[in-house]
Amino acid sequence: MPNTGMSATVVAGVDESEAALAAVRWAAEEALRTGRRLLLFHAGIFDTADLARHEHTKNSPVLLERAHRWIRRAVRVAEATAPGVPVEYVVRVGLAPDLLVGLSAEAGLLVLGSHGIGGLRGVTIGSVALRVAATARCPVVVARGRVKPDGPVVAGVDGDDRVLEFAFEAARSRHVPLVAVHAWQAPRTGELHAAEPREEQALRERVEHVAGRYGDVFVKSRLIRDRSAAHALMSVDDAQLVVIGSRGRGPVAAGLFGSTGNRLLAQSACPVAIVH
Repeated sequence: MPNTGMSATVVAGVDESEAALAAVRWAAEEALRTGRRLLLFHAGIFDTADLARHEHTKNSPVLLERAHRWIRRAVRVAEATAPGVPVEYVVRVGLAPDLLVGLSAEAGLLVLGSHGIGGLRGVTIGSVALRVAATARCPVVVARGRVKPDGPVVAGVDGDDRVLEFAFEAARSRHVPLVAVHAWQAPRTGELHAAEPREEQALRERVEHVAGRYGDVFVKSRLIRDRSAAHALMSVDDAQLVVIGSRGRGPVAAGLFGSTGNRLLAQSACPVAIVH
């Protein structure tokens, strides 16, 4: 039976960029794969100065005409990508990051393009994507990089079961393996031989705690000695999705408030999911 309600909705943020259309395609495929509906969102005002000038003209057809033209293009892209998926769209006046975070309170998944949302002038991918991904109330996917439909899903293991649960669900719906990665900094003393088996055992236990509910998903745990959690996650060949947490413990959990999330959002060769 199809899912119903906003919690069963994939929301794609749409701005006037090809990156946004890539996000629409990714979101449409995800909605088709998981039996959810797709909501396309576009903000008609792009920065604070514009908002101040137009705060009393929220229904102006001139102001919103361009936004409606662009989002209708996005609807056509979504319908061509995933025929049969229910597609709706919303155009609002306001700052796109703030409005998207508001929508995330009821959405099941939020998908953003790799170059930011809402056409915020002078703002880079790091600040736009980071702001929405770090404060959203549902999982966020930043659609970027290549499409590898047969590649594994990669999860950064940080002690938060929600990350592994999201990754297992993603791998199951795609019928691909899951690679659970933990980046580990070896001790500086001569304790390596004793410490590494303990780390490997702890990783296996964390993964097995969740894996029992996903017996149909092949999972491989990888303990990678690397100072950079982002580098460890990006080292998995042909990944089609990297999944990390927004907060948590451990080097991967430095996440969106440190170098890991910033580097993944800027450099990952495939889409990145941030789980809240």
